[in-house]
Amino acid sequence: MINYNYECDFRLEDEQFFSDWITRVIESENKSTGEIAYIFCDDDYLLEINQQYLDHDTLTDIISFDYTENDIISGDIFISIDRVQDNADDFDTPFEEELKRVMIHGILHYCGYKDKSSDEEALMRNKEEEKINMFHVKH
Repeated sequence: MINYNYECDFRLEDEQFFSDWITRVIESENKSTGEIAYIFCDDDYLLEINQQYLDHDTLTDIISFDYTENDIISGDIFISIDRVQDNADDFDTPFEEELKRVMIHGILHYCGYKDKSSDEEALMRNKEEEKINMFHVKH
């Protein structure tokens, strides 16, 4: 089950459509959907999470806590809407596209993809594009 929580003024327009997309992405990686929570927040909220749990004093667009067991994808994904907007502006991309990229980035990590090395990062970017292209595909 996929849940959405809002700690800022932002709201997804069609939660069910996003849930269907995320489920299709997970299935495309031969995994199953467990308990996934998206928490949309602002920079201050996510900075506090970053400081408290990861001992980092930096702004970030996403922090995910992975509870995946075997092939059942589960976790909490915190997303700063402030960072997503700034990234969209910096990369000259629509906010909605950047939001989808960040949302699916956390899921791809849960599926086993990393982004520490340049090769891993290139694969992650390719996977993000592949999965974003699935957004408008009906099941």
